[in-house]
Amino acid sequence: MDGPPPNLVAFGPDANCTLEICPVEWSVYRYVPSLPANIVFAALFALAGLVHVYLGIRWRQWTFMGFMLLGCIVEIVGYAGRIMMHSNPFDFVGFMTQIALLTFAPVFYSAAIYITLSKTIIHYSPSISRLKPPTLYIWIFIPADVVCLVLQAAGGALSSSSTGNSQTGIDLALAGLSLQVIVIVAFILLFADHIIRHQLLARTGAVPAIPPRTRVFIAGLSAATLLILARCSFRCYELQEGYSGEAVADEALFIGLEGVPVVLAAFALAVGHPGLVFGRGGAPAVIDGGEAQGAAKGLPMTEGNNMGSSSASSVSAARR
Repeated sequence: MDGPPPNLVAFGPDANCTLEICPVEWSVYRYVPSLPANIVFAALFALAGLVHVYLGIRWRQWTFMGFMLLGCIVEIVGYAGRIMMHSNPFDFVGFMTQIALLTFAPVFYSAAIYITLSKTIIHYSPSISRLKPPTLYIWIFIPADVVCLVLQAAGGALSSSSTGNSQTGIDLALAGLSLQVIVIVAFILLFADHIIRHQLLARTGAVPAIPPRTRVFIAGLSAATLLILARCSFRCYELQEGYSGEAVADEALFIGLEGVPVVLAAFALAVGHPGLVFGRGGAPAVIDGGEAQGAAKGLPMTEGNNMGSSSASSVSAARR
């Protein structure tokens, strides 16, 4: 379909198109965003935000609660932009609101995950951590998340200002999303590696096995991570052809691979809430099997000494 005549502007701050005078095919998305779907997502993120406020106050996990609440608020405002576009898909303010906020909102969830990872590794055998001290996980993954955010925001601004025709903007956004995928995969590998190595130590009796409650916590954390990874992979696919591609014009795809994974991740992080394992506020007690590595290598060590050294590590770490 041909574009609008000179007297009509379909996209940009000076857009004067409406559905009464312009066909929806002239809009960026080429469809009218679903009002029920976007209201439901806004409501679900509001509910998730309330759940995280309750859990954060109950367990005094203020940093985790702060990141989760920020993510939920940004998602709600982003879906408000899509609700604005339902009445007028040419609404430039609505478009910019949703494209910017929905793009970077999951960064806050990722930050919450990375902080929880660091606390989990500090709790379970920090001496076998691949990174030392384990707080390096925060200092590596969160700055990487910020870089992803900057690249995506810059790319989105450039590509949206030209209705998707800016190759530089598309390349920047793709670079940010691709980097986010790489960072999440690295996180998954490091986290899985640490938990598996801890469990191998537990089989020797060096440290207690991970209890069922903690396994539920890890399952929630893992599910949220995989859901965010799936969403970022979809965004990479979506941007390959820019805003003129077929994926951008498919709302069902957007709902299924953007909205659903992210809202499920928000609720999965309620299941994987650090308060369930670390309790109210303070630093987690340490269950360290570092000394048990000698036993794994064939050095003499009785089961009693194993558990004693683990307990000593815990007491020492708690005192520090």
